[in-house]
Amino acid sequence: MCVSCVLILTFLFLSMDVELNLTLVTFGGFAELHKYRYLYFVVISTLYILILCFNSTIVFLIWTHKNLHEPMYIFIAALLINSVLYSMIIYPKLLSDVLSEKQTISYPLCLFQGFLYYTSGGSEFLLLAAMAYDRYVSICKPLQYPVIMNRITIYVCLILAWLIPAFETSVLGVLYSNVKLCSFTLTGIFCNNSLYKLQCVPSVAISIYGMVTLINIALLPLLFILFTYIRIIRISYHCCREVRKKAVKTCLPHLLVLINFSCFIFLDIIIVRLDSDLSKTIRLTLTFQSILFHPLLNPIIYGLKMNEIFKHIKILLSSLITLVLLPYYQMYGI
Repeated sequence: MCVSCVLILTFLFLSMDVELNLTLVTFGGFAELHKYRYLYFVVISTLYILILCFNSTIVFLIWTHKNLHEPMYIFIAALLINSVLYSMIIYPKLLSDVLSEKQTISYPLCLFQGFLYYTSGGSEFLLLAAMAYDRYVSICKPLQYPVIMNRITIYVCLILAWLIPAFETSVLGVLYSNVKLCSFTLTGIFCNNSLYKLQCVPSVAISIYGMVTLINIALLPLLFILFTYIRIIRISYHCCREVRKKAVKTCLPHLLVLINFSCFIFLDIIIVRLDSDLSKTIRLTLTFQSILFHPLLNPIIYGLKMNEIFKHIKILLSSLITLVLLPYYQMYGI
């Protein structure tokens, strides 16, 4: 995905005939709250650090413990890495905007941010689809699980989950790089599908290709996930209690993440479509859901709901607490 990012950024810079600046209305008019900018900076920085720490901690635990080197946990690690990449797309620019008098971004960089944003979003759906298939094979075909979910299958799923969205989104970025702009103001805090409002004349090609891309990297994986979990529920219902318990225990975290992410994508679409009908407060609340709850909720769900991960988190926390308190024990002879 990183190689694709570099290629598309280079192409966009070379293809621009004129340098443009887009004024971004950060936080629905952040300039009006200029005197609170340092408070906002501290709050957003704290959230950003928490997102990085929570996701990275679980990825580290999965990486360092051999009993977590199973397909399900590998896909969880990939999903959380995707959350880190997603937050790195949004937060650095957002923090810069909070401290700036005027929030601006060049058009090529805006396209690049949008490209990374939707690439990570498409990867999320495909990774969730791979996780759903893994759970289906584990629960419904346990004897064939080691054969089907081998290393090659895992690697192919991971590579395709990042390459397919990167390729399809890069084509959309190239189409956007050649349109004529009549508006230079975005109502939002980052570059998303509100870019289509900047065009002088709406492009039919962009609209059609955007819809096809949405179907390929979001709708089809979502339907596959729903079909897979329906199959799991039907088969588990006719099996013993242990199988049903295993299905609930391992599938519930994935379903919670899927519901959260689907709501996030739905909100991303309606914010732009209903922009004129939404107040600044509502628009800000909906946008915050997409940049905060999604990358922060994923590691919390998996950390609390996946027993093996939770065990290692408790061991890690107890070790850190002991390490911090050890000097006091030695000092006071406790």
